[in-house]
Amino acid sequence: MARRSSPKMKLVLSQDEISRRVQELAQEISKDLGDRELVVVCILKGAFIFTADLVRSLSMPVRLDFVRLKSYLDGTSSSGQVTITKDVESEIMLKDKNVLVIEDIVDTGLTLSFLKDHLVQHKPAAVKICALIDKTERRERHVDVDYVGFEVAKGFLVGYGLDNNEEYRYLPDVYEIVT
Repeated sequence: MARRSSPKMKLVLSQDEISRRVQELAQEISKDLGDRELVVVCILKGAFIFTADLVRSLSMPVRLDFVRLKSYLDGTSSSGQVTITKDVESEIMLKDKNVLVIEDIVDTGLTLSFLKDHLVQHKPAAVKICALIDKTERRERHVDVDYVGFEVAKGFLVGYGLDNNEEYRYLPDVYEIVT
């Protein structure tokens, strides 16, 4: 059995940079949204590490739910169609609440645009979006991201929840896979 070689990776964001920025985002979100309960909707699987770090730093009470969406055919290309494979478990909990969607990376914009439209149907007071990384290289649909951790122009990124075919999520830093 041939052993697969590891790809070359270039450090893009260090664990320390990420940690500092997560704290700053938590302060900004807490200031903007006040003490009122916040419903956080984490997009699985990529945003789970970012979400865990962020919610522990928020100053308001938080309810947490998860969604899982599918738009990628293989590990790297979007199909252009988004489907929900796991929806929020209690739509009632969204009505008249401030909702914060947490995403790992905004790439084409299709997933977030789809999810925001879906969540608005449940009549929340507001839907805000927070993304660890806003990457404009392949943007197909405009989406307003209210809170951005980092802007990265291009590259295929892994680590801190981001994966390549389910690998590298565990890395504490974010890397670009260099081909």
